[in-house]
Amino acid sequence: MSTAPAPWVRLVVLPTPTIKNNTADADRLVAALAQALPAETVDIEFGIDLLRQLPALVRESGYRLRCTLFRERDRWMLTGISGADDIRTVAGLAVDLGTTRVVLRLIDLVNGAALAEQAFDNPQSDVGPDVLTRIHHADTPAGLRHLNALIINGLNRAIDTICRTAGLQPRDISALTIAGNTCMTHLFLGLEPRWIIREPYIPVVNRPGVLRASDLGIQVSPFARALVFPNIGSYFGGDLIAGILFSKLHRRRDTAILVDVGTNAEVVLGNRDWLIGCAGAAGPALESGVTRMGMLAGPGVVDRVSIDPATGAFDIHTIAEKTPRGICGSGVIDLAAQLFLSGMIDLRGKLIPARCGGRLEVIDDVRHLVVVPAEQSATGENLTISQADLDSLIRSKAAMYTILETLAMTVGLNLNELGAFYVAGTFGCFINPRSAIAIGMLPDLPLERYVPIGNSSLEGAALALTSASAIDEIDHIRDRITYLELNVNQDFMNRFSAAKFLPHTDVGRFPSVKQG
Repeated sequence: MSTAPAPWVRLVVLPTPTIKNNTADADRLVAALAQALPAETVDIEFGIDLLRQLPALVRESGYRLRCTLFRERDRWMLTGISGADDIRTVAGLAVDLGTTRVVLRLIDLVNGAALAEQAFDNPQSDVGPDVLTRIHHADTPAGLRHLNALIINGLNRAIDTICRTAGLQPRDISALTIAGNTCMTHLFLGLEPRWIIREPYIPVVNRPGVLRASDLGIQVSPFARALVFPNIGSYFGGDLIAGILFSKLHRRRDTAILVDVGTNAEVVLGNRDWLIGCAGAAGPALESGVTRMGMLAGPGVVDRVSIDPATGAFDIHTIAEKTPRGICGSGVIDLAAQLFLSGMIDLRGKLIPARCGGRLEVIDDVRHLVVVPAEQSATGENLTISQADLDSLIRSKAAMYTILETLAMTVGLNLNELGAFYVAGTFGCFINPRSAIAIGMLPDLPLERYVPIGNSSLEGAALALTSASAIDEIDHIRDRITYLELNVNQDFMNRFSAAKFLPHTDVGRFPSVKQG
């Protein structure tokens, strides 16, 4: 894929009109743009507001113009015109529309440089942390309008902030790319999400395409266009398509897999010849919600744990090396792996009192293991993981592995044949693959095959603003994906039951795991 700056900003010179060449101003501009743009250009769209500016502008600028454009397939859209001497920055905005966190990157459309980045908590979380709660809220009177207003207003505030950071104004943004899961995309567009979660799981639209930003309520240039990444199924959204675009999974000769764990686990398997994807509810417990002390990654949050099998001593590491105040998903996986390998929990994930010693306490008839004593925690209270928390983790890790196994077996592939295993998101940045293998959440592959790729949703959205070929690649990727609906897959449920042990009922699948 080309990484040359996309042709969104073009300088053109219009022929001066004469009595013998009295073609309309707009026609002369189209002809000049057709020469400046790729040969396959067939259609250039003008808005009436830009046409109203054109006569005065072409004459004041001596028929030398700077034109800002955007594209959807063969259709080019003029999103701004000014004199060729205009040196103001023409900006684009890439948006990762996450269920929990929304991330923006401001990009110079002339040279592709990143100008600033901004993130904020999705304000829809005040309604509910997960998509299911939000979809039910959308069914209430004015609920959909409320959810749409929350995200649009949140984005507009963030846009104002990121522009001030970069010394720009929102009106300098002429193009946006938005990548989110199917539900987040629907709520962003103000579309009814009700049928996404009801059999046979039908979205309102799979390919929103390129829309006017003003029609969406986004306060940027009044002529700006917004590309909303397409989705495939009810839980396979544009965020994963953006991830495929960034990882180049669809261009590999060998077969690889991409996993993005958020509120759901979204997975795609394939190579340059074929792609198959699915999504399932393995995310919440792995993301941050498995335990009362669970939280998103941040300073003071436990991200790594090791236990001395001989002494039972805990070695706790926190992000930014601050006093422990909670634990994130990668820390929970590390903790569970260490508890299992040191013999403090059994094959079913049950705490073994004789091995837990003084760290075991009973609260409301439920066993808890003290991970960080009160005197060492930032909260002044014991940070514990309960038996119920561990049971939840076992279910989540079983769901994760079963999603991977079901997808691979659908195409007759063994997981150990994978050439690469891409892990996206914050989860991918912090997870220790060895720990995930130890509890049977990820397949027992050589560690070098695990490749963390960060926020691939944001990176893919940014690529669509900076690469000349990415717009075409998006549709190419989407049209090649076969979507597997797990909600009605009986084989999935059978395999799920077998995976609810550490590391699995078939321990031969995990030869590197040896319990203490």
